[in-house]
Amino acid sequence: MNILLLRPRPSRETIGLQHMMICEPLELEYLAACIADLGHQVDILDMILEKRPLSDLLAEFRPDLVALTGYISHVQIIKAMAETIKAWSPACCTVVGGVHAEVLPEDFLHPSLDAIICANGLSTFRDLVHCLATGQAFQELPGVWLPGKARPVKETTFSHPFPDRSKVARYRHRYYYLFHNPCALIKTSFGCPFQCTFCFCREITDHQYFVRPLAEVMEELSQLPEQEIYIVDDNFLVTPDRVLAFCAELEQRGLDKRFLVYGRADFIAAHPEVIRRFAANGLRAVIVGIESCRDHDLDRFHKKSSRVINEEAVAVLAQHQVDCYATLILDMDWTSTDFRNLGQWLKKMDLSFVNLQPFTPLRGTGAGEVDEATLRIPRTAYEKWDLAHLVVRPTRLSVAGYYWHIIRLYYTVTFRPSSMFRLLRRFGLAENLRLFLGSSRVTLQYLSKVIRNLDKGEL
Repeated sequence: MNILLLRPRPSRETIGLQHMMICEPLELEYLAACIADLGHQVDILDMILEKRPLSDLLAEFRPDLVALTGYISHVQIIKAMAETIKAWSPACCTVVGGVHAEVLPEDFLHPSLDAIICANGLSTFRDLVHCLATGQAFQELPGVWLPGKARPVKETTFSHPFPDRSKVARYRHRYYYLFHNPCALIKTSFGCPFQCTFCFCREITDHQYFVRPLAEVMEELSQLPEQEIYIVDDNFLVTPDRVLAFCAELEQRGLDKRFLVYGRADFIAAHPEVIRRFAANGLRAVIVGIESCRDHDLDRFHKKSSRVINEEAVAVLAQHQVDCYATLILDMDWTSTDFRNLGQWLKKMDLSFVNLQPFTPLRGTGAGEVDEATLRIPRTAYEKWDLAHLVVRPTRLSVAGYYWHIIRLYYTVTFRPSSMFRLLRRFGLAENLRLFLGSSRVTLQYLSKVIRNLDKGEL
């Protein structure tokens, strides 16, 4: 069979970080690897980077099976792509999987989608391909979702071939994350042992957390030609012993890599010696869920952290010259004063990188249970559930005013002169210009929201 694996391009309505980062489609590379021994022709198309329309690509590759993956903001796009595929060839099998399908598979129910993979994606996909090749029905496979069908138990081990990165060789030079350029992805663990109420990641693994053997991780890491490595674990900084063992392996093997990871503030604050060791072995940046400068917000989110712990974590990273990419959740009861206080706090900590996310009650999470009457964007407008749109109506600011405060806060923190000069010295003009152009495109998206809501009289 000819098998085509597709990553969709986001909607124009989606306010996305794709303007500031494009990472390799690791999940599709894993799919390609897990069926490599079955004798099929497999290709990956990254529609974020492809310029030709899907109809032309279908005519060229002539697939018998097309598999698509995406997030909540891709739901309608994936359905539209499936319609295009079926219009080209009704006999072509269409399959969807990915993180959103694992938690809320019913959102993908559509006549043009033949299978929705809701669990154990790699092994289920392999079984589905085998069924198609041998003329067997695949609908009763445990990991294929059907209405009313019992959900299977999810795997808590990971024993699959390394991703087949050769399938995206023509794109690899274009994969980057902010100043990590070019950048490769690797995953060393699944899930997270903590219980933050807003987190979608825990739901993907049914609240389970498990890790890959470090020897296997190091073998894969040694095969990556890129120096910049983004470890896409939901939380890499879980136990100090594992992080230190990782560092020991890097030292023993003489691997010269530079790392971007996710990590919690409480781990960083409690283990400065681990951060020091990791920084000596290439830790370059940590994406930290600071979430809020208000302790009562952190308590409500079940972060088990505090404003003081956040400050200590930022200080530890700065001490060891590790960048902090701070993510924050902006609550719907915020006033102009709250935005001003947050800006002062972020500048006091001398942060240069911030990701400001309005509170988004994602279905499937503990925070997703809200009064639906408070939503200003319906849940079916998936392309706007991007952690950037105001999907819940603010209670103390207008919609236009709230969006305007996000823009002001972002530029107040990231484009202050001291931060810009520091970044120019470190990364040069070309890299900073690319980042500025990307952030400007996001800003224009936000400004359009301000203007649209001014037209509605919402100031």
